[in-house]
Amino acid sequence: MSTPTAAWYDSMYNNRALVPDHAAHFANWAQTSADARASLQRTLDIAYGDGPNETLDIFPAKQANAPVVVFIHGGYWRSLDKADHSFVAPPLHAMGACVVVVNYALCPGTPEAPVTIPDIAQQMVKALAWTWHNIAKHGGNPHHVVVAGHSAGGHLAAMVLACNWKQVDKSIPEHWIQKALSISGLYDLTPLRKTPFLQDSLKLTTKHARMASPALWPRPKEGVLYTVAGGDESAEFLRHNRLIHQTWGPKTVPVCEDLAGLNHFSIVTDLTKKGTRLSALMKQLLQA
Repeated sequence: MSTPTAAWYDSMYNNRALVPDHAAHFANWAQTSADARASLQRTLDIAYGDGPNETLDIFPAKQANAPVVVFIHGGYWRSLDKADHSFVAPPLHAMGACVVVVNYALCPGTPEAPVTIPDIAQQMVKALAWTWHNIAKHGGNPHHVVVAGHSAGGHLAAMVLACNWKQVDKSIPEHWIQKALSISGLYDLTPLRKTPFLQDSLKLTTKHARMASPALWPRPKEGVLYTVAGGDESAEFLRHNRLIHQTWGPKTVPVCEDLAGLNHFSIVTDLTKKGTRLSALMKQLLQA
């Protein structure tokens, strides 16, 4: 096999180029997110730290002590916002969940305050620690949390599943996060260093790529990761989906599926539709 070219990497990882109508997906997300914020009880822009973009939105469940879904948005760690993803709240709310949608700083930051992918991972640890200590005040059960994310958010969801929480905060159980759902996640970041359209924004070093690649880590001692990708995604995204299943094994990754007919953006919308496979997988995690 010939050595992949820079153009090949772009062709595998540039999802906006791969999905010509991506702007229509973003417009739909924005509108349905605005509708969700207008229709559901919510508390917006709660600070989970004092760093850049360290805020989250909460859509509480109707009942107390509800299971919690923490949703982490995608955008290649460099774009989009939690406000673009409020649309996940109504279907999860209908499943009985208290929904938390998290923001984080975006790469590359500024020259004075650069942002790396490991920095963002640390922010997610901080957001989850905040959730452990505070979600009961908003009707959520801190002992029943599912972390879900799309694309970069799916990568971050896998990372927090592997976190040793005792090293973060001794008051948090060691293997607190037991359930994660990664939608079109990436698990070995080393190819992204060779992907031209990402280089200026991510500034990904060899060290940081290894630090932030769950597929290069030992599998988590406890917990499960459900991982899915759209059947119409690039060969590399489908490879990543299989990779984490192969490296962490079927005990930790009991679900690894390519969902037919879905691309990198339509797959997120599928989470919001009743009767879809992705909706069913989320229900399984909430009810387990």
